[in-house]
Amino acid sequence: MQIPTRDHVIVLHGIWMRGIAMLPLARRLRAAGFTVDTPDYPSVVGSWSDSASRLAEHWRGHAGRKVHVVGHSLGGMLALHVAAKHEDLPDGRIVCLGSPLKGSSAAGRMRGLPGGHWLMGQSAEILRAGLDPWRGQRAVGVVAGSTPIGLGSVLGVLKSPHDGTVSVDETRLEGITEHRVVSFTHSGLAFSGDVAEMTACFLRDGHFPDEAAP
Repeated sequence: MQIPTRDHVIVLHGIWMRGIAMLPLARRLRAAGFTVDTPDYPSVVGSWSDSASRLAEHWRGHAGRKVHVVGHSLGGMLALHVAAKHEDLPDGRIVCLGSPLKGSSAAGRMRGLPGGHWLMGQSAEILRAGLDPWRGQRAVGVVAGSTPIGLGSVLGVLKSPHDGTVSVDETRLEGITEHRVVSFTHSGLAFSGDVAEMTACFLRDGHFPDEAAP
């Protein structure tokens, strides 16, 4: 059900992706009553600090109303990193979809393969190391997948349950507000209508629905 709101949502893609990949999720969030944009950021080239600075500037550009951020995979890590570094950002909530907030074992394995560091570029270290525990004031919701189909399965380094790329344990960062596990693959989290509905609920109310998506 659409609930009119002045709240804005910034939707961030993951590594090797572009903002256009987030359009299905953006469309569903607009249908829930939010205004939405899907900016690009360089997930491989450039520097992590430059990407963080550009996101902070973009985030401030929507000041005057609540500004939420939804990030898939690396995008969720970027959102939390920026929120932790900048206290002057507009109020709002964050939802991370399949983000390896505690560090990615698959990324660590890939980094050690020939050409792996080049493939991950600026994101290699943050993906390997993960983030510090969340100490910020804004509410953070995390949705993790448990359908084990993806690159991580091929690399053979993921602890079950996992979504084929990120293990559920890797998404459980200390300090987050709420955590849910759903039966989707890593990429499926970004395209699921059920996950979009859960996300809209968290952004609007500060908690996920009482029943998890199937």
